[in-house]
Amino acid sequence: MLSSKQPAIEKTAFPARAIYVGERIDLRSFAKSPRVISQQPVTLPIDGGGIVVLYRYGAAVFFDTATADQARFISTLVPLIEQPYDRPESEEVSVCVSTDKKEGMESGVTVILKDTSVERLQVVAAALGKSVALAQYETDIASTFDSIEPMAVQLEKSGKVGRDARLLLRHIGRALQNEHKMVARVEVVERPDVLWDHPELEQLYARLEDEFELSERADILDRKLELISRTVSTTLDLLQTQRGLRVEWYILALIVFEIFLSLYDIFTRTH
Repeated sequence: MLSSKQPAIEKTAFPARAIYVGERIDLRSFAKSPRVISQQPVTLPIDGGGIVVLYRYGAAVFFDTATADQARFISTLVPLIEQPYDRPESEEVSVCVSTDKKEGMESGVTVILKDTSVERLQVVAAALGKSVALAQYETDIASTFDSIEPMAVQLEKSGKVGRDARLLLRHIGRALQNEHKMVARVEVVERPDVLWDHPELEQLYARLEDEFELSERADILDRKLELISRTVSTTLDLLQTQRGLRVEWYILALIVFEIFLSLYDIFTRTH
């Protein structure tokens, strides 16, 4: 763990890169605690240089760390990563230390900081980590949209839906899972824990949050998830209605057949 009493990095310009490595990272051994909340980061030095800020929801944010050292560190994390991604989403910015400029984003690619204290880097990591997590969820939800589009097309053309209820239920499950990740794990709209102890950094986080459009992207994802759930639920209801009508026709056919047999029996007896 790093001390907040000294600069985490001595340089005045260096890269920062966030990687969404998997569904969850078990940080209990690093934090030396039986429970680690989503917004509580673990900040560690990297052997090859730089530092990394880890979040339980699956984000790893590297500062001033070479790409090879990032890959090497992530390989050591593999036993602690739940459902690692083969092609994880990543996002990179430059960090520049300056006491003459206002803290925040500059030109959309550079983060201006007054110093490289652990707390300031954790604020940057919080915004970058949430942004890369949202990028992963955007990709997942886009894939779900591609899966349910054929259902809507078939419904429009034929007025009927497919017969695979299990597939529909899987789509509902995927949508609910993505919503759970956003709300319960990443807590996109929640303030980072570091701001409770360092309220002077709230403006910095607000500027980064606005630059990465965290709230707006989360709202868009919420609407998409709602649309997916409504579409799939409606389709499932139509499928169940169709099946109910089919069963009613089968029952009616059996009744008619039974009446026919009764009439035939009466006819054969009287002749």
